[in-house]
Amino acid sequence: MFGLTALELARIQFGFTISFHIVFPAITIGLASYLVVLEALWLWKKDLVYRDLYHFWSKIFAVNFAMGVVSGLVMAYQFGTNWSYFSSFAGSITGPLLAYEVLTAFFLEAGFLGVMLFGWNKVGPGLHLFSTIMVALGTLISATWILASNSWMQTPQGYEIVNGVVVPVDWLKVIFNPSFPYRLAHMVVAAFLATALFVGASGAWHLLRRNDTPRVRTMFSMAMWMVLAVTPLQILVGDQHGLNTLEHQPAKVAAMEGHWRNEPGAGAPLILFGLPDMEAEVTRYKLEIPRLGGLILTHSLDGQYKALGEFPKEDRPNSTVVFWSFRVMVGLGMLMLVLGLASAWLRWRGSFYQHRWFLRFASWMGPSGLIAILAGWYTTEIGRQPWVVYGVMRTKDAVSNHSAPVLSATLIAFIVMYFAVFGTGVSYMLKLIAKGPAESDDTQPPHEAGQSARPARPLSAAPDDIDPALN
Repeated sequence: MFGLTALELARIQFGFTISFHIVFPAITIGLASYLVVLEALWLWKKDLVYRDLYHFWSKIFAVNFAMGVVSGLVMAYQFGTNWSYFSSFAGSITGPLLAYEVLTAFFLEAGFLGVMLFGWNKVGPGLHLFSTIMVALGTLISATWILASNSWMQTPQGYEIVNGVVVPVDWLKVIFNPSFPYRLAHMVVAAFLATALFVGASGAWHLLRRNDTPRVRTMFSMAMWMVLAVTPLQILVGDQHGLNTLEHQPAKVAAMEGHWRNEPGAGAPLILFGLPDMEAEVTRYKLEIPRLGGLILTHSLDGQYKALGEFPKEDRPNSTVVFWSFRVMVGLGMLMLVLGLASAWLRWRGSFYQHRWFLRFASWMGPSGLIAILAGWYTTEIGRQPWVVYGVMRTKDAVSNHSAPVLSATLIAFIVMYFAVFGTGVSYMLKLIAKGPAESDDTQPPHEAGQSARPARPLSAAPDDIDPALN
């Protein structure tokens, strides 16, 4: 397929499936915590706006949760089909970590999800809030185990290699490896930020269409407060994550910066834009700021860090890709900061809900959080290459013995099926958002008309009576 090798096709297939999957857990993590806040505010203030928003976003959560579970199952199977040598080599560590996710997070979510989605009229308010909290906690625990596994592959410790396979000798070191706290914080904050932008965009979309209701205003206002508060925090966490990466994966940082060589006596520059050339070992057409790169990464104007040209060619990540994926993530982060500051300014001016340019900006920024997550994930994973377990096992030694035609056929099948299945799911979710939160009163039951009294699956929480006009 297009002259690609079996290894390249296996990597593309894994990258394609994980790109679909990572979007849904990110929104699930953020929405679950958002639902906790909404229900707590409803119980505290008894304001119907919060109750209606809870029921509205719980439907979106149900659809998103279902797609996240389905897309995640494929990932587990790929370890055995396409990456069998990796599973044989490191399965004694990655296998238990994924099993711990199932035994803790998945069981916790499964145990309380039904009460959260369908128990509003069947259990007391305290128990229902507790169920919502448990589901939100389950999503965070799930992220913890997944990030522990991935972080160990990035900065492995607490193991020995016995008879050609990895054997864990200290599980605390395996789990709490050097990069784990930074990756976990970076991913969880990114999920909250992406969800805030997602919710804010839906509110802005309705306001632009003159659907100016207290419910729309409330969810838009809450989302913009979250963007304002979380974006600076994410920038701070990202900076600390970058310093940790410089310590443990210096080749990745050099590839991200497109930095090929150090000049004697000069601090490392910050290259804003350019085109890294892996063959010529140079970044062409670069626009740089002298010494700023050294200041950011070493906190010294004269600071230098190891340049990409100092690493053997076989150990260098693809700077051409990583350089730009990193800048997409950072660039979107700067736009998020602008959005948050603009929202604060307009609140102070008393025209927060009226400025159409601001509403358009917020609407267009809706997918930016998810795009930034994908760009960051590409930076992390492609920047780790050519290692699947950094410094321990190369990616070429981890792939199964499949031929390129076989992997080409399965990749095409994945692309067709994913766009068909998840494209339909995303379309349905967007139609639910376009319908908007409904207004209710104390005498109106929270369940939508036509919803079964005893639904059999999480997706049953989403209604099937979408307004045909929205099509």
